[in-house]
Amino acid sequence: MRTRTRRIFLLVAGVVAGACCCAPRLGAADHANNAAPAWLDQVTLNGFVATSYSYNFNRPASGLNQFRVFDFDDNTFKLDEFELVAQKTAVRPRDSGFRVDLTLGSSVPRVTAAAGLFRDESGVAADIDLHQAFASYIAPLGAGLRFDVGKFITAAGYEVIDGYDGWNDNATRSILFGYAIPFTHVGVRTGYTFSPQVTATFMVVNGWDLARDNNRSKTLGGSLTLTPRPRLTIIATGFAGPERSGDDSHSRNLLDLVTIVKPTDRLTLGANLDWAMEDDAVGSNHDGRWSGAAGYARVTFPGNFALSLRGEFFDDPDGLRTGVSQKLHEFTVTTEARLTPHFLLRGDVRVDQSNLTLFESSGALRRTQPTAMVEAIYSF
Repeated sequence: MRTRTRRIFLLVAGVVAGACCCAPRLGAADHANNAAPAWLDQVTLNGFVATSYSYNFNRPASGLNQFRVFDFDDNTFKLDEFELVAQKTAVRPRDSGFRVDLTLGSSVPRVTAAAGLFRDESGVAADIDLHQAFASYIAPLGAGLRFDVGKFITAAGYEVIDGYDGWNDNATRSILFGYAIPFTHVGVRTGYTFSPQVTATFMVVNGWDLARDNNRSKTLGGSLTLTPRPRLTIIATGFAGPERSGDDSHSRNLLDLVTIVKPTDRLTLGANLDWAMEDDAVGSNHDGRWSGAAGYARVTFPGNFALSLRGEFFDDPDGLRTGVSQKLHEFTVTTEARLTPHFLLRGDVRVDQSNLTLFESSGALRRTQPTAMVEAIYSF
């Protein structure tokens, strides 16, 4: 990968040099003095491309899928995400490094962009985002105390923002991913590995999806990862702090629990529980709440095929997250075929259901929203 990185940078340098045809020619000594810097050999470059087509069987006149995260457009091909990651990994005590995730696309950046960075004051985001951009240092304390400073993806949730180093088993995102938890944070994160079975993370951040803080208080967060057995992982994550603009006293609290178990080499089971409360969010002395749960199952088959199932519910009694006081359910079936080591093709069939008639349909409103989605992924 380092050789590939050098070639890419040298190719770019060659194009720039060719464009500057009027510049004076360099001699052999000049070329020797302008060799690629040594640090370039330590930087890796990786990428990820996801493109999809989504179809809503309700045929909404607006052309929008309701209460969806990234697949919000109906009956259209989309470039969901192109991600380019440059990084120098810090591995051992006294190491330093960085990571930058640049993302382009008409789905993912529009949703994940943080307020104050690629999202204007009216709340509108563009087709570009920096999912992560942080510097790292490992202090020589015990096994090594890691510090990340900058912007990073949240530790909460079973599902992730897709990237070259990890993506979800389902093509569509869960309701919990979109409405129960934050996407990113800006601040300071520390991490320490106590043993192969116990890892802890603590962070002080601006808040939920805020590149620039909207009040004078900070949000505190922590995550504890336990691996009591090689096939069992339990992750508990929590956040607490004021999130409303100009309000330093009313806190939003989130507890997120994730469990992953692999009974066999071909079967993976997962569960995600979320509970949140925000002080006086609905009115004086009336705290707002939301909660939900999701279950996952993935089976792999010989020949690079896989089948993934997801079922979940989300309770938003005060309408703080979805804008409507409702209970949402969904069930998703995903088939997957890995055609090459780098190219993946998968399809989702999903049905959303609300306890209210909210889903737009041709000429009426319904309680259900059935959709189908095909997605192609390439990673390098």
